[in-house]
Amino acid sequence: MRKLLFLLLLPAFFTAKVVVSTEQDVELTAKQQYEITSTIYSNYYTDLPTNPNVYEQIPTYTSLNLEKVAGSLTPNTSIKLSDLQVNEQGLPVFKLVNGQFVPADKRMIYDDVVQSSADISQTMWLRPSFVVYNQPFVNGTKEVKTNLLPYHPVKITQLAETTSGKYAYVEGKGWIDMEYLSDTDNRMDKVQEILTSKYNKADYSIYVKQLDSGKTAGINPDLEMYSASVAKLPILYYAQKQLNEGKYKSSSGLKYIPAVNDYSGAYDTEGSGSISKKSDNKSYSIQDLMNHIAKESDNAATNILGYYVTNQSDSTYQATIEQIAGKKWDVEKRDASARMAGNVMEAIYEQNGDIINALSQTNFDEQRISKNINVKVAHKIGDAYDFKHDVAIVYANSPFVLSIFTNHADYDTISKIADDIYEVLK
Repeated sequence: MRKLLFLLLLPAFFTAKVVVSTEQDVELTAKQQYEITSTIYSNYYTDLPTNPNVYEQIPTYTSLNLEKVAGSLTPNTSIKLSDLQVNEQGLPVFKLVNGQFVPADKRMIYDDVVQSSADISQTMWLRPSFVVYNQPFVNGTKEVKTNLLPYHPVKITQLAETTSGKYAYVEGKGWIDMEYLSDTDNRMDKVQEILTSKYNKADYSIYVKQLDSGKTAGINPDLEMYSASVAKLPILYYAQKQLNEGKYKSSSGLKYIPAVNDYSGAYDTEGSGSISKKSDNKSYSIQDLMNHIAKESDNAATNILGYYVTNQSDSTYQATIEQIAGKKWDVEKRDASARMAGNVMEAIYEQNGDIINALSQTNFDEQRISKNINVKVAHKIGDAYDFKHDVAIVYANSPFVLSIFTNHADYDTISKIADDIYEVLK
């Protein structure tokens, strides 16, 4: 500090006297010397700051000449000034209310006030660990208790900047550091936190995508396992695609012949469904078959539809599904990941065909993802051995894809995962 003061005082050593036209030496007071040389002292105050603060801890002194340390000033504490004086060396000095002194140096002490402000109207999202203040943060600012929660939207009506940073006014609540506000919906960060803390297990493949923002979260989203009846989703997508392109009509009849149960990708008809387990040579409309698959997960209906509409899982069908799933979905092994299934479900959502309604009214709505969710859920389940899966579009205010693949879990676990995610994204 003494070295610093010495350097600051050097200009004063050369300004103790001035020569006037009478050629007589005139002795000036310290204050007069300072006024004459004020341009040299641009780093010093000429009046008292409104709300003084310090950049870092600095010493205070017992006298105007700053010779003996008396105490210190620390950042963001109350600093009360009573006067601005000039000492014998021509150095501007603040006198504190407690009788101590400190250099009136702008490099040590700054006026902690709002530097700029502007009105605005914008929705932003709260990040964790935010603090609400009664004003933009300056020395003397106090925290305010509110009912605000992270990952929720707030209306911003004013922006302000201080030495500490940029702050935003949350309508009716208070001021928050802009670092704790997001311009975009950040709820998927919370979803990832929940998944990581509660469901990070080696036998789970979970994929979540918020459709409006495109943001994703997950646990082992690319882990592949036997997909069971979830593998019927690609067939439903492809059938809807053929309908949309006019290659078939929903009323078109497809005949249930023996060959439909004996091609690459066909299911064992002894599984779920109400259509005859053996071929009956009857014709079933495409719409009827799609409804049976969506509502009952009917294996025979899947075989009939797949045999005709996918041309027995031909290369065109498989290439189309690989493109939308993001990876080859083998029609015989049926291994897939939660992300692959989620991608196909998203493609079905974008088709916006009648199949969505069928997937929203299934025999399995009282279990897994849709069990406790009170908005529309279009989903497809899959069970085999210890594998239990569900893939859904949840029609919240901001719709999202939820794909859950599990090995050695139960339906209630899938419901808990879905409930936790819906609670954030609803």
